[in-house]
Amino acid sequence: MAIDSERIKKSIREILIALGDDPDREGLKDTPDRVARMYQEVFEGMNYTNAEIAEMFNKTFEEDYYEEGNQDLVYVKDIEVFSYCEHHLALMYDMKVSVAYIPNGKVIGLSKIARIADMAAKRLQLQERIGSDIAEIIQMVTGSDDVAVFIEASHSCMTARGIRNASAKTHTETLRGRFKTDSNLLQRLR
Repeated sequence: MAIDSERIKKSIREILIALGDDPDREGLKDTPDRVARMYQEVFEGMNYTNAEIAEMFNKTFEEDYYEEGNQDLVYVKDIEVFSYCEHHLALMYDMKVSVAYIPNGKVIGLSKIARIADMAAKRLQLQERIGSDIAEIIQMVTGSDDVAVFIEASHSCMTARGIRNASAKTHTETLRGRFKTDSNLLQRLR
């Protein structure tokens, strides 16, 4: 799916009018174009399926020292991303993603984990789905069933509107494979 910049520009212009402002005034005349360019960037992940993202960042290294059944793991903490809530188009910010997996004969380049998290977040999303998407993509790339994704974020739909609770943070866990069944393995991440 390609993002339609021209349609976004027209829509933003209409929103400005609906808000009672003049889209032709100095401060707003370039706003529709700026918003369209911003949306191209911040919603880039909407252009790709999880399988396409997995292919895009499929840089792994074969490792023969990982044996089946072991509990060696790779854990990357505090990857900073942001996203937009699909319910209010509100920013999810101060978002930190942590990803763990048990290698299955190969490891993924560490920067690719951060790139996968970033691309999965660049969609109209739910925090829960971001974790699920990241886990699915990591499973595709690494061939490992054993993946855990932890996310902590602030949601402007809670902090800047509605209840306006500025200190509220949302925590989600997405557990796959042995992370779902082995409490000792999960405790190593906490």
